[in-house]
Amino acid sequence: MRSWLRVVTLKGLANALEFLPLRLTESVAQWLAARFGPQSTKGAALAKNIAVIAAGAEAQLSPVMLERQVRRAFASYGQYWAETAKLSALPLKERQRRFVLGEGVEYLHDAYAQGRGVILAIPHTGSWDWGGSIIGSNGVPLTVVAEKLNPPALFEWFRAKRELVGMNVIGLDDDTVASVSAVLNAGGVIGLLCDRDLQKSGVEVDFFGHRVTLPAGPALFALRTDAVLLAACCYSGPGDGHYAVFTPPLDVERQGRLREDIARVTQDVAHALEGLIQRAPEQWHVLEDRFAELPCE
Repeated sequence: MRSWLRVVTLKGLANALEFLPLRLTESVAQWLAARFGPQSTKGAALAKNIAVIAAGAEAQLSPVMLERQVRRAFASYGQYWAETAKLSALPLKERQRRFVLGEGVEYLHDAYAQGRGVILAIPHTGSWDWGGSIIGSNGVPLTVVAEKLNPPALFEWFRAKRELVGMNVIGLDDDTVASVSAVLNAGGVIGLLCDRDLQKSGVEVDFFGHRVTLPAGPALFALRTDAVLLAACCYSGPGDGHYAVFTPPLDVERQGRLREDIARVTQDVAHALEGLIQRAPEQWHVLEDRFAELPCE
């Protein structure tokens, strides 16, 4: 019953938001998130993440500046949810008007033209759902892998919303490897959010000067399928717009044993994500302590 009520509530709220002006829903969501988010259990974790990123850029934030960045980060998170709820109701022309496939987009188009399959390694930054919808509308069909939610009806609802804006969705489960490999072998494009190790089975890397684990998926699929591997990021702004950045292809040539190559490529992914996240750390929507010490083996 509680799961059913959760699904019904979220669907009802999202449907209501579709009939309201996006500028209004964004403003309300940003204010609520910035007002109450810093005092929530997620506030301390987000503050630590931002401080670590700043230290990685050799910048030191005063307590006042850190507090301001945390409020901006929660406002950005609120904006993300408001836009995600509204996205499928926005006309394609409006989405295209507000989104620029900018720096490095030639790497995406060149890689797709090769027909080898393309992997986009993506951090949880800005409105990545918006970016996925625009990539698909520009002649590059995008498939994304998404964490399965409970109850399953909630995941299926999110899947349907994303498919309405041009993204294909593969659920993260036991069939993920086969499904992703099939898309890449057919020359398709896969988007992998890979800055969180949800399955706790990733590769240990250096990330902003801390030892963390990142998913092995981008490296593993690139090495096994000969797909092109790029890192990419979507940012909110300037104004009501959005902007996407793509890195040059990462080196995925085999150099040794598969396990060693996976470790090397995953570290390269980590460094690429660092550069992308540092451009707008307040838009990195990871509300957990991403730099907690790894458990001892």
